[in-house]
Order: sequence, then structure tokens, then C-alpha cells
Amino acid sequence: MVLNATNESGHERIIFSDVMITRKRNLFWGRKWRTLDVRMASGIFSLHVLALFAPSTFSWDAFWYAVLFYFLTGMLGVTMCYHRVLAHHSLKLPKWLEYTCAYLGVQAIQRDPIYWVSIHRYHHQYVDLEKDPHTPTYGFWFSHIGWLFDSGYIMEKYNKRKNVEDLKSQAFYRFIKRTYMWHIFGFGIFIYAWGGFPYLVWILGVRTTLVYHTTFLVNSACHIWGNRAWNTNDFSRNNWWVAMVTFGEGWHNNHHAFEYSACHGLEWWQIDLTWYLICFLKSVRLATSVKLPTQAQKLKKSIACGSKLK
Repeated sequence: MVLNATNESGHERIIFSDVMITRKRNLFWGRKWRTLDVRMASGIFSLHVLALFAPSTFSWDAFWYAVLFYFLTGMLGVTMCYHRVLAHHSLKLPKWLEYTCAYLGVQAIQRDPIYWVSIHRYHHQYVDLEKDPHTPTYGFWFSHIGWLFDSGYIMEKYNKRKNVEDLKSQAFYRFIKRTYMWHIFGFGIFIYAWGGFPYLVWILGVRTTLVYHTTFLVNSACHIWGNRAWNTNDFSRNNWWVAMVTFGEGWHNNHHAFEYSACHGLEWWQIDLTWYLICFLKSVRLATSVKLPTQAQKLKKSIACGSKLK
């Protein structure tokens, strides 16, 4: 599929959108590949290859366990804990529950909480500008997955990451950062011992690959295709079909307008499964300090004008 079209200015426009590719970055060739880049690419590629064995190893129990872990690691781990609890402090959980959900996020294999939260906070600080870690102004594929294999780009932008001192101050997150890969390998060994190769394919290969690309679509598709409800001075969009597979994260323009909000689906019809989970946790007093935008804040954002991207 061709994703780009050239306009009169010579810049490429991502198809079916008004987002222009105004910056250049070699995704694969013509740049230095660091050891970390090779490891990252090899790991993600291996999981995709593992997922290719899905048809020949299908069983209903492996399938349903993959679905279960898709929700555990994708919704509880990444969406609720990594994103809404840790990155934005949209709500508070008891430490035992926070650490449990954070550990589920570790098993999504999207790096440790300190790294993930740091990158995401920089994304909001420099959203769609030159220092954004994964802006589509470098192209769809860069924002979707290419940036993950380019540690040089990250080092250029953020040589010293000092925006996660709240997590660095906690021994649990420092421990996870030091021992991150051991937890991934240990989980893989556990799965294989539990259900053999079919479970490894479905729970580790298929499930992780799906969580990868649904998460990545928030970085890419939700800054390219969809509708804008708020003036956010960036390219963020509300994308309903991304929201359906990311437990509510696809209401991304809502999120960039009110990044502190625990609820992303601000309209009654905007399905946000993570918000429904948070409401349940709040009802049983496990979620506290749940933040939502006020009517005054919504009004202010709805009539804001100007754009730093102009």
C-alpha cells in the first residue's frame, strides 16, 4: 500500500490525511545500527515469526489464554497502568495493585516502566514537533515502528532523561529496569513448560504481536487519521476503530486535550473499556484521585485558537 503522495511544495502527504512528511530519517539503510537497535529489531521480528505458526498450532485453550493475556497485558498493564497511572497520574492505585499491573505491562514487552513512561512524557512535551519521539512528520512507518529500532534518534533528542524521577525513586521500578529481560525470558519458559509450543505461539507470539501493533497505532494512525474535537496544537485524532482494539486509547485527541484525564472516551458513545474498569475499581475503593476535565476546562479547550505547528 502506498502511504504517501507528493504535493506542490515537494513534501510528501500521508494518504487520506492532511499530515505532511516534512522531515527525513532513514528507517533501515544509510544509518548506523547500534547493538541495541539490532537486539530490538531481532526480538520484535522473532515474535512476529513465532506468530506465523498460529494456524498449525491452533487450539481453543491456547486461543482463549492468548485473549486473556491480551487483556491483562494490554489493558491492565499498558493502557491503565503504564499510561494512565504512571505516565499521567490520572488516578492512584494501592501500591500492591499498581505494581501488579505494572508487571503485567512488563509482559507486553514494550520496555520497562521507567523507559516507557519517559518516552511517553517526552511525546506529550514535544508532540508532533522536531523532538517528538515518534511523530508522523517523519512518515507513517517511523511513527508506527521505525523509531523503536533507532536508538540514535532517541539519544539525539534525549541524551539524559530526567522526567521520571517519581519512578526512579521507587525500588520496584529500578529493579524491573535492571532485570527486565530476565522477566521476559522467565515468562516464556513458564509458558512453554505450561502448554508447550502451541501456548508459546499463541500467548507469546500472537498475543504480543497484536498488543504491539494496536499500541503502535495510537502513535501512528491516531496522529494521522480521524476526527478532531479539540484544539490541541498537534495532529492528534479521535479514531474509533483504534479505540475498539486499544481499550479506549483511540480517543486520542480527547487525551491530548486533557492528558490528565482518566477517561479518554469523553462522550457517552465513545467506548472506553479502560475507563469502565477504572470506574469499577473506584466503586470498590481501589482507585482514588481519579481525574476528569471540568466543564470550564472543556470550554476553554474547545475555543482555544492558534497552533504551534503552523
